[in-house]
Amino acid sequence: MSAVAVSLITLAFVFGGALLGMFLRATLPEHHFDSDSKDVVKLGMGLVATMAALVLGLLIASAKSSFDTQNAELTEMSSKVVLLDRLMAHYGPESKEVRDVLRAAVVRVMEGMNTRQHSDPFETTESSTSSEVLYDKIRELPVNTDAQRAMQVQAINISLSLAQTRWLMFEQNTIPVPELLLGMLILWLIVLFVSFGIFAPRNLMVMSASGRSFT
Repeated sequence: MSAVAVSLITLAFVFGGALLGMFLRATLPEHHFDSDSKDVVKLGMGLVATMAALVLGLLIASAKSSFDTQNAELTEMSSKVVLLDRLMAHYGPESKEVRDVLRAAVVRVMEGMNTRQHSDPFETTESSTSSEVLYDKIRELPVNTDAQRAMQVQAINISLSLAQTRWLMFEQNTIPVPELLLGMLILWLIVLFVSFGIFAPRNLMVMSASGRSFT
């Protein structure tokens, strides 16, 4: 489920909770709205709001950590691509096909990242095939000098490291947001807005303020 769909569903449930609270206000006896009852409800809702803030902070920290990790890995992979390309440029004209394969693989990976299709099995297989083709092309390079042999070994190691980083980024990108924490957060927000609706007057201003406070 997309982030937009989750946000809209959460908004609907939370706003529905506020409306439910307003409905309960009209059905509950008056002695439920004395000062002592309000104070107890305020204490309980303060605890719920604190717990919701902690869970929201954990979700944000988890998302930021994942983003920072992938950003670092993408930077590392980019530097290795440039290094491999320059290494093949020094190898000689024999490496032209290797450089073309490398550039095509980079374009394919970037297009996949821009279209957010990381979970597509076909794309994963295609990326794996590109890595294998690049590895095979490097292995097939003609070796005429000791310097070329050394550069070939370095290029093979870099290509293997690139493939490993690519698979690592794919696996990390498929890790979903913890559904239990997200469900707890939505439940606590619903309870919180139900309490708002119970003690809030029934008018259009309060209803619009409840919607804006969540969005």
